[in-house]
Formats: sequence, C-alpha cells, structure tokens
Amino acid sequence: MLRATVILRAIMRKWPDAHVTWITNSAAAPILEQNPFIHRLLKNDHGGVLALSTLSFDYAFSIDKSHIASGLLRVPKSVAESRGFGVDSKTGGIIPLNTEANLLFELGLSNHEKFFVNKKPESQLIVESLDLEFNGDEYVFEFSDEEKHFNWKLQKTRSFNGPVIGLNTGCSPTIPYKKLTVRGWIKLIDVLLKDFPNAQVLLLGGSEDTERNNEISSMRPQVEKTPTDRGLRMGFQYMNLCDVVVTGDSLGMHMAIALKKWVVAWFGPTCSHEIDFYDRGKAVLTSAPCSPCWKRSCDKRPMCYDLVDWSQISLEVERGLKSVEKEKVFAAIARKLPDLVL
Repeated sequence: MLRATVILRAIMRKWPDAHVTWITNSAAAPILEQNPFIHRLLKNDHGGVLALSTLSFDYAFSIDKSHIASGLLRVPKSVAESRGFGVDSKTGGIIPLNTEANLLFELGLSNHEKFFVNKKPESQLIVESLDLEFNGDEYVFEFSDEEKHFNWKLQKTRSFNGPVIGLNTGCSPTIPYKKLTVRGWIKLIDVLLKDFPNAQVLLLGGSEDTERNNEISSMRPQVEKTPTDRGLRMGFQYMNLCDVVVTGDSLGMHMAIALKKWVVAWFGPTCSHEIDFYDRGKAVLTSAPCSPCWKRSCDKRPMCYDLVDWSQISLEVERGLKSVEKEKVFAAIARKLPDLVL
C-alpha cells in the first residue's frame, strides 16, 4: 500500500481539484495519516464499509488482485468508471478492468515475463495500469507537526557522533526467505562495525521482529535496539534517524524509500528490478542461481540468504554514506546563502 501512494501525484496532475477517498485495512491505515493528497481515509471494517456505501465516485481504482478489494468496488452508491482489477462474477477469477491494466495482469501469469522481460519498476506499472501518466512519482508519506517535533527531540537526545546505519531485520511471513537469519545479521554487523568503526548501528523492525532483535542485540551489544511494539508511525520515527538503511525486500524497505533514505536492499526470492530507489540506493543480489523464484517455501541448501556478499553490502553502505554527507554539506551551504547574498 505504501508503494501504491505513487498514484496520488499522478491523480492530482490529471485532476488538480480531485477529492480522493482511500480505503484500506486497519493495520495499514496509520501509514496514510497526514497524507496531503488524501481527503477521506476509511478503514476496511464495518464502519468504513458502511460509510463507503453512502458515497458516489467518478472513478474507482483497485490495484489489488483480490476478491476483497474487488468487492469494495461494488460498495459505493455509484461509480462512473472502475480501473485496475476486479472479479468476473461468473467465474470468480481476477480480471483487468481496463486495457492499460493488461500488462500488470499478465506479468502475474508468466514467471518468464515477470523475472526476465519486464524492466519497469512496479511503481510505474501501477500508475500506468490505471491509465495515468507516470513521471517518476515517489511515495507519499508525511509526519505530523507533533511527530516532527518528537523526531527533532529524538535526534537531540541521541547525539550521534558518526553516521547512523539502520538494519531492518524482518519481513512479512508470506515469503520468509526475504530476511536474513540471525547468524547472517551477525556476520553483516561484524563487517559493518569493522568497516565503519565510528558508526552507530540501529536495529529496526516491527512487533514480529522483537525476539530476533533481542537475540541479535544480546550477541552484539554494540548495536542499539529500537522499539518494535509502538506501531508503524513510531517505526518511521526511528528509521528517520538513519543515514542509510540495510534491509531485505520488505515493508521496512518501502518505509526507507518513502523517507528518502539511502537504501541498500538485498534480494533473493524476489525481483530487484521492480523496486525504484529513486537514485538513493542499490540492490545487492544473491548469487543463488535459482533467484528470483517468488517461492513461499524452499528446502534448498545453501539458501539464497546464505549467498549474499557482505562486502558488497558494505561497499554500497559506504557509497550511501558519502552521498548523504554530500547532501548535508550542500544543505548547510544552502542555509547560509541568504546571509552570503546580503
């Protein structure tokens, strides 16, 4: 859903006076709070669906290939035109609702096309599937004023003397091989601490990552745990402390992209070309010959997460830190320009 926010700027370019209603599940809804392009945010619960049933729309967009999302298209009082994906009421199969959605639909049917032929990032595919113009649109995420103040205080209390490297250690359970093992994280931490002795390393993650992060921290007390049980928006707060974020292909990766952090993401089961880092990051690919596969279970040995080059990740972290440092220098100069002009 966070990646799907790329459609918002495309909508506003085409219809500058549009009024946008977004409906999503309760767990994901906090990500969309404070979004300047969303005028009504509804949750996919009983109350939200009842509210949706009172509304009429000129356009309804569904980019999820699911029966639940397709069912929501039929809840409003009226919709003049639907785009994206829906359901064939006779067969129950997912179908594209407009010609422009065919490409994204077909990529889901062919591993060869998805893995080796398509070169477009999914952000572009999503926008174009809705017959909208893609213009390098980025994710949209905003902090509230209170959150910005809290983040300022958070940075002041930490007083980091060197660069801050965040490690997002987990991923959703759908494809568990998108995360490194605890042993893998320990190996990577040892490399990073050796290569960047002045850096502060933060462990990032959600509630499902608490046990893993506790284990990592107990083995490498030099790293700092961040809260994993205080909700998504607090997770954004602590990630915002970082200069560079190292992660697998996960929500944490998309959070870092949304925050415009330098992202170093390793890929095993999934397709790196589907991710747009907007020139602020790099994909590090496993050397496993079977990658990508998108398999939800695997018994091969060694696993794809065992065949990641730690030195390559460290090299990309170094590039990221240099880029971030340049940006900080340019920002400092820009702040002084008015005084220099005077």
